[in-house]
Amino acid sequence: MNPAAPATRRALTTPPAPASPFPYNPGSLLSVLDLTVDGASRLLVRATELEHEDPIVRDHILAKRRIALLFYESSTRTRTSFELASKALGADTTLVSNLSSSIEKGESLKDTGLTLRALGAEAIILRHNSSGAAWLLEESTRLPVVNAGDGMHEHPTQALLDLRTILTHLRPGVSGVKPDTLAGVTVMIVGDILHSRVARSNMLLLPRVGARVLLCGPKELLPEQAARSGPGIEIERDFEAALRESQAVMMLRIQEERLAGLQLDLEEYKASYQLTGQRLAALAPAAVVLHPGPIIRGMEITAGVADGVQSAILEQVTNGLAIRMAVMERALTAENGGPADRSSPARRIKGGRA
Repeated sequence: MNPAAPATRRALTTPPAPASPFPYNPGSLLSVLDLTVDGASRLLVRATELEHEDPIVRDHILAKRRIALLFYESSTRTRTSFELASKALGADTTLVSNLSSSIEKGESLKDTGLTLRALGAEAIILRHNSSGAAWLLEESTRLPVVNAGDGMHEHPTQALLDLRTILTHLRPGVSGVKPDTLAGVTVMIVGDILHSRVARSNMLLLPRVGARVLLCGPKELLPEQAARSGPGIEIERDFEAALRESQAVMMLRIQEERLAGLQLDLEEYKASYQLTGQRLAALAPAAVVLHPGPIIRGMEITAGVADGVQSAILEQVTNGLAIRMAVMERALTAENGGPADRSSPARRIKGGRA
């Protein structure tokens, strides 16, 4: 060894992350990150086309295709709209519930999915109480799987219908989106954000079309790290200050079934974060009010606001039908050159995003 030679430092490199195989099926919608902005735009535009299509013509799009709705949690809006959307396209549907199937006897999600595939299901719409369940089901069955809500993780079709509702009110006449479509718009999300799959999907979608997302809630329900979920996301603890800045206000219910171990005074919460008619009129008289449901009247929102002229809550329900028609058409036509879309696989990880 030459003592005069300079020491050579070993270069440390980080190997590239392996590309995720998800989604296996081009028709699957597991996360809003499965969609580019252009892909989301195509779904929004197609939803409008399907909504106005002659029902007789529309009925042939998925004529006699078999779709299974696999629901491990109770649901009114999501389950019914997915079922009606599928039937509006001519598909045959069957509902499998954890309370009326072999799931009650201990059958695993994998075995239930494989059984549905063996029975001829061509796509599965899944609602499950465990985050990542949709990924497991798709990996097991390789069928198109549409995530209708998985635990505290994501609810991609809810974010799409929320976006459509916001566009109707704040960008009238605009059906598709670009990265700057909602530039200058602040969307306030209030409440139990820690446990909300709806909030998470909206946080992943709305900033990508230009919106600023302002999160509001007590620290027990809104940890500081939520602001680091991505660009365009901020936290404002002061409800009235946040309301004053917002053009769209999305209220979330307090999910009492997920509050075990948290010290939360509900009366104090209402005093600080309830959306009342007085607050709305004084601070955001032109804002559109949204809520994914179910509403707990008198808790996060008063009955007067829920039923008031600024409320778009029932419009969200209606928009869900159109969005889910477009999503189910995509699910069963993507392999034949239909409207499939993928994000960069480098941004996806097995089991979804935390």
